[in-house]
Amino acid sequence: MESKNNDNKNNKKQNITIIISVILIVIAIVGTILFMKYNKKDENKDFSYSQLLTSIDEGLVEEVEMVEGSNTAKVKLVNEEEKKNVLIPSIDSFMELVQNKSENGIKINFNQKERNIFVNILRTLLSFLPTIILVVLVFMIFKMQGLGEKGKVYDSETQRTKTKFEDVAGLDEEKQEMIEIVDFLKHPKKFQEMGAKVPRGVLLCGNPGTGKTLIAKAIAGEADVPFISMSGSEFIEMFAGLGASRVRKLFEKARKVAPCIVFIDEIDAIGSRRTSSSGAETENNQTLNQLLVEMDGFDTEETIIVLAATNRPEMLDKALLRPGRFDRQITVALPDLNGREAILNIHAKGKQFAEDVNLRSIAEDTAGFTGAELANILNEAAILATIRERTSITNKDIEDALKKVTVGIEKHNRVVSEKDKKRTAVHEAGHAVVSHFLETQKDIKEISIIPRGIAGGYTMYKSSEDKCYISKNEMEEKLIALFGGRAAEKLALGDISTGASNDLEVANDIAKNMVTVYGMSDTVGQIHINLEKDPYQLELLGDKYGDIIGNEIKSLVDNAYFKAQTILANHMDALEVVSNELLENEVIAADRFEEIMANM
Repeated sequence: MESKNNDNKNNKKQNITIIISVILIVIAIVGTILFMKYNKKDENKDFSYSQLLTSIDEGLVEEVEMVEGSNTAKVKLVNEEEKKNVLIPSIDSFMELVQNKSENGIKINFNQKERNIFVNILRTLLSFLPTIILVVLVFMIFKMQGLGEKGKVYDSETQRTKTKFEDVAGLDEEKQEMIEIVDFLKHPKKFQEMGAKVPRGVLLCGNPGTGKTLIAKAIAGEADVPFISMSGSEFIEMFAGLGASRVRKLFEKARKVAPCIVFIDEIDAIGSRRTSSSGAETENNQTLNQLLVEMDGFDTEETIIVLAATNRPEMLDKALLRPGRFDRQITVALPDLNGREAILNIHAKGKQFAEDVNLRSIAEDTAGFTGAELANILNEAAILATIRERTSITNKDIEDALKKVTVGIEKHNRVVSEKDKKRTAVHEAGHAVVSHFLETQKDIKEISIIPRGIAGGYTMYKSSEDKCYISKNEMEEKLIALFGGRAAEKLALGDISTGASNDLEVANDIAKNMVTVYGMSDTVGQIHINLEKDPYQLELLGDKYGDIIGNEIKSLVDNAYFKAQTILANHMDALEVVSNELLENEVIAADRFEEIMANM
């Protein structure tokens, strides 16, 4: 509790310091602008000094007015109302001159006024302006250097997070690993008596939204030890050496409150592979080196566990991943059917659902979705139900929310010409009809020509099966289904359009991965090529290998397009019926589509 209060006080002091510094700089800038304007106004000289002396000799000067401390005088000539500004090179010489002229019988009214107090203060401040700015900048740099203290500390007495392990669903194995770590921190002696050593670090890997940070929050809620949390980006600064300094200060704090957990979110921001580059890369290397040193520097009696999360483990430096630094690497996978149902049950708390809503059915229709995506779907469904003034969330709200998240917002008001509407209907009907005759792609859920997002229409497939692997046959049939839209345009309309651009992008990615990643080409062979990891891999294979890969990718794509045209050429009647019904009703559900195809 004391640690938390100290953190709050430090954060408040830092915020106040930054605000005061910004205010001082703003005042200095505004003062400079006002001073420049004031001086500019004063320095609008209408009269030269030599002209002033001549006018005095000729008795044309009626009055001279000066401000104390200024070298500018305002001169009023005889028979003239407007005063003229004159720059006086030497005030003392001019005063002596005026006195002599007065003694010689030339009358001049000489008035000396005191300077405005605001101007005096402003001039005094501006004289110290460079010093003030320098002091403020140095002070801010020192404060920034100390920002390594800003890691959030969650202590055992006053939790800032209410997340517990019971709030984490679909990650039973991952939770078990974390429970072991929490147990080790709570009861280290029983492990030490068995000769077990505390793991230095645990790295959580997985796609965005799978629950890596959620698990960390759950540990913060469960652990009876301090939990220090920082993001990888918080170590990065424009000043050289500050990143390494923040790492040192973070672990200094951890040693003071040990046993504890240090959590670094998005560790790839500072843990990327070191390079020999200069500039910003050198600063990142220093920060990473300091992190490696700190993780190696734990004493055997220090119970400090570093927990880190990333969705790009391939980018991390190998020295960071070795045992002794990150002893455990836990992959947080996508939830399975039971996991998705459990996640939906957690996020359904506090929401009112209609009696016919079945969360199990929703889980079956969302294979491949992450926990964050499932939470978003239920939240969007609740928003839609509220807008529609319902008393509870219905299946229709959930279906619309699913489409909104996956495809985009429905745009009924978009003006679409009849020609484009016809082309969209043919295109989507082509996808559906071709997919119907492909064993692995035939589960059509809905076809629509209502624009959503950037798409003019869509063909939605059922995703009720969790898959660990995708076969070569399934990938080839996926390519054929993707070309169903373009093939339909070519056969039914005699021309093709830009509507298949996304289909082509997805198809080319699949074909490229089949050849270069999954070894599914007999011509190329069992080769795995990762140019991001090894840019010189193709050069090692030979100059002509790139051409072979390109030709094989093109062959897969061309064959898929040809097969899609062949299927449609044999079922043009089905294509026509489906496209016409789309033009009439805009949407075809799964049952209606199966009915149409059964009658063909």
